[in-house]
Amino acid sequence: MKVVAFERSVQGTGASRRLRNSGKTPGIIYGGKDAVSVIELDHNALFHALRKEAFHSSILDLEIGGKAQKVLLRDYQMHPFKPLVLHIDFQRVSATEKVHMRVPLHFINADTSSAVKLQGAVVSHISTDLEVSCLPADLPEFIEVDLSKIEVGHGIHAKDITLPKGVSLVLHIEQENPVLANARIPAVKSADTEAAPSAAGAPAAEAAKDKS
Repeated sequence: MKVVAFERSVQGTGASRRLRNSGKTPGIIYGGKDAVSVIELDHNALFHALRKEAFHSSILDLEIGGKAQKVLLRDYQMHPFKPLVLHIDFQRVSATEKVHMRVPLHFINADTSSAVKLQGAVVSHISTDLEVSCLPADLPEFIEVDLSKIEVGHGIHAKDITLPKGVSLVLHIEQENPVLANARIPAVKSADTEAAPSAAGAPAAEAAKDKS
């Protein structure tokens, strides 16, 4: 994805406020061997870009003065109650250095699992993203989590999924192996199942009582 920015010559709280009032968003670019760069971006274009999932997990081509550089979105601040981006941070990336990034999870095939089809289980998504390590060229926009074999009372863990080529879990995720999704029978459904035999047995019990 391409992002167009402009060099910002004036800094400070007052300058940033005036920048926002003119429809711009202040930001910075850091990382690599170059010094930190202060930039400004068109607010409306940035606001719509932030609504796209890929903008948060892809290598971005950030263009300043006709020259592009590879960056990652690292942080941004929103106004507490207005649809306003207050500030944004980008990090430069090198093609030869691995990056750590949180990548969105896309859950698939839950409806085809026996837990859902035959047992009426409900699948809960415990995590919506996963932190991985890879070279910038190998960074996926998302990772698919196949739920076709999920079982009731069991979860799909981080180590259970197939990662794209060149992508690995970061160390602490590897060690913790968190649950990404699980399947459980709803409490109401369980109660109905247990009550059914009792309800079926009631007429027989009443009939026996009448005979006596």
